[in-house]
Amino acid sequence: MSSTTASSSQTTGAARLLQRQLKEMRAAKDLPGISVGLINDDNVFEWEVILMINDDCKYYGGAYFRAHLLFPPTYPMLPPKMVFQEPVPFHPNVYPSGELCISILHRPGRDEHGYEHESERWSPVQTPETILLSVISLFGDPNDESPANLDAAKLLRAERETGDREFRRRCRRCVRESLGED
Repeated sequence: MSSTTASSSQTTGAARLLQRQLKEMRAAKDLPGISVGLINDDNVFEWEVILMINDDCKYYGGAYFRAHLLFPPTYPMLPPKMVFQEPVPFHPNVYPSGELCISILHRPGRDEHGYEHESERWSPVQTPETILLSVISLFGDPNDESPANLDAAKLLRAERETGDREFRRRCRRCVRESLGED
């Protein structure tokens, strides 16, 4: 089998898997706060996601964040990339560009920096559902130890250590923007 044929069949397999996973997520009744669809009906590798973050986390007042979940043709062997759209959440694990930094979306294998254990990184058993549930969990418990947004991490630490309220204020502003109030 030529590499082109192998690549084409792998892409077709990934597309079928993603179609099935999208259908299952749309039908799921136990995924409150998550809405998924395709950015373009002709491309199953690019999803639009809406996350409705509840009041019980750092994003006081609830928020609606839009993101794109971009799957490689080699999915599920390699992870997708998640990029938040405007307004980008003010969060220690979200780069100012909107790209999410979370262990389960890091390439499988050994971490060259020694920060993450292999079991924390991408595995083909992950699904879009497990990714999005992990992201919602991350809004409730941000990881400030390996931040993508240094300012957010510093302000979160200051809130924990001194009670400073600037992180909370920035999060509330972000929530208002996400709800179209700013």
